[in-house]
Amino acid sequence: MLTETAITEAPQARPEQAELRRNLRLRKIPADFRKQYKDILHNAGKVIADYDLINEGDKILVAVSGGKDSHALLHVLGDLMAKAPVRFSLIAYTLDQKQPNFDASALIEYYREIGIEYVLGERDTYSIVTEKIPEGSTFCSLCSRLRRGILYSEAQRLGATKIALGHHANDALETLLMNLFYSGKLAAMPPKLTSDDGRSIVIRPLISVEEQALAALAEALQFPILPCNLCNNQEGLQRARIKKLIEAEMAQNPVLMHSAKAALANVKRSHLW
Repeated sequence: MLTETAITEAPQARPEQAELRRNLRLRKIPADFRKQYKDILHNAGKVIADYDLINEGDKILVAVSGGKDSHALLHVLGDLMAKAPVRFSLIAYTLDQKQPNFDASALIEYYREIGIEYVLGERDTYSIVTEKIPEGSTFCSLCSRLRRGILYSEAQRLGATKIALGHHANDALETLLMNLFYSGKLAAMPPKLTSDDGRSIVIRPLISVEEQALAALAEALQFPILPCNLCNNQEGLQRARIKKLIEAEMAQNPVLMHSAKAALANVKRSHLW
């Protein structure tokens, strides 16, 4: 049975977007990180504009797992609220999947600190995954499908018009290579995706930002990071191998990520089967 608790209540939307943004008490960017942060904002803003990710009146459910990427996503979207030409609102949403030792208290305190609406949902997908997936196999695929379905239904119940995920450029490249090597298809992560039934829209505003930049932002702002005890403790994950492969290539080719991001938007269909 899915349950949820509204931990904090967001302020009512106001005519002036800047005033709504000021109600969010986001942590200040340290002086020595402002240039890097400006680059993150620029990349996110460009993706939002290029792919029409956010529209007037959108209520965006930001899926926050407690990892660096989702923390960064929420911070960036909150910061952009004052600069955006359209008015939108945010809900931070965490799904407690009943993984061992999961404790959301640090997240509850953090979102109370910054003054944003926070909803903590609960569903025991951990038991389902560990029951159905043999020991030694990867949980990621089934876990991801279950979580995504819950996010879709919860977004509709909460009146959200979009679901924002914290995937970044490295995630997109890793997914492309995983599909190529293991699934026999050419597919990555689009900036904007409509669900098969047409009822849900997923957006990825950080899809052109590199993981290293988000890690640096998380360190600079001291986000309360929660580990994933379900996935991160498994050895030999396909994604981990792909990640190491990319890192090894990046050590030899410093423009690899720049080229990869360009390639994802530069498909030569006439040269594919």
